Amino acid sequence: MAAALMANVLYSTGFVLEKRALAALPEVNIRRPARLLRLVLGSPLWIGGSLALAAGFGAQLAVYRTLPIAAAQGIFVSGLVLLVLLSARLLGEETSGRERYALGAILAALLMVVLSLREGSDKVSHSAPVPLILLVCVPSLAAGVWLYGAAERRSKHRHRMPTTGVEYGVAVGLLYGVSSLAIKGASTYLTTNGPLGAVVELLRSPYPYLLLFTGAFGLVMSQAALQRCRASLIVPVCTTVTCLFTAVLGTLAFGEALPHDPLRLALRLAGTALAVSVLLAMPKHDAAPQPPIGAKELTPP
Repeated sequence: MAAALMANVLYSTGFVLEKRALAALPEVNIRRPARLLRLVLGSPLWIGGSLALAAGFGAQLAVYRTLPIAAAQGIFVSGLVLLVLLSARLLGEETSGRERYALGAILAALLMVVLSLREGSDKVSHSAPVPLILLVCVPSLAAGVWLYGAAERRSKHRHRMPTTGVEYGVAVGLLYGVSSLAIKGASTYLTTNGPLGAVVELLRSPYPYLLLFTGAFGLVMSQAALQRCRASLIVPVCTTVTCLFTAVLGTLAFGEALPHDPLRLALRLAGTALAVSVLLAMPKHDAAPQPPIGAKELTPP
């Protein structure tokens, strides 16, 4: 529990620092990844944010060794509250009433998941069949990259309303969901006797290569999206997708059974369904900017 809360603090701090650094940089584009990397690596603030995210990754490894996947994801979602508070305080981002209600509903979904847990009765699995992991992860990676590209193409249409970043958040969330499963799988090799044996066994598995792919693509995609969209919305969407993906597909892939008690099962399923419903109902566009008071409307002669 302590490691999960620490991961929340580190992830929220890292995202806010990266967003603040990106606001001071020239516009970045996924079609020019080398330029993007050169710009962000030249920003000490961005490096600080990335180090915070890396430390959160380390805390996440510890969490997956001791908690079931669904339980871990439920706690990770609680970091959304801290993220929204930091975004408002440090970035000056404001959320609409509809978005605040949506975040409140996500926290209610989190509470349902937490209440469905029972210490000592939930199985923590440490392995999954490699073909099943690939069957889950490869199509999800393809879907995330395709969805991001489709959002990029739609954003270039003239007269299109400003996007809130929901589509970007879903796309990056799919990649990070795969990354989360890979972290869970990689954590199982930490129990291997001897560091050398652990490294050899890990390199024989698909997990380090999934982490490399999601790390490279996720870095470029997330930074471009984070620069043009509000962190207080895109990160919660990304986090929700990641948590749902990991909790549902990860539970099945790693063979962690759902609760047998009807009440606990209902709470976990209802929490998942509520989070999905909120995600689908979130606004896809920001309100169009209002003209300055007193400005005259221009009409063609």
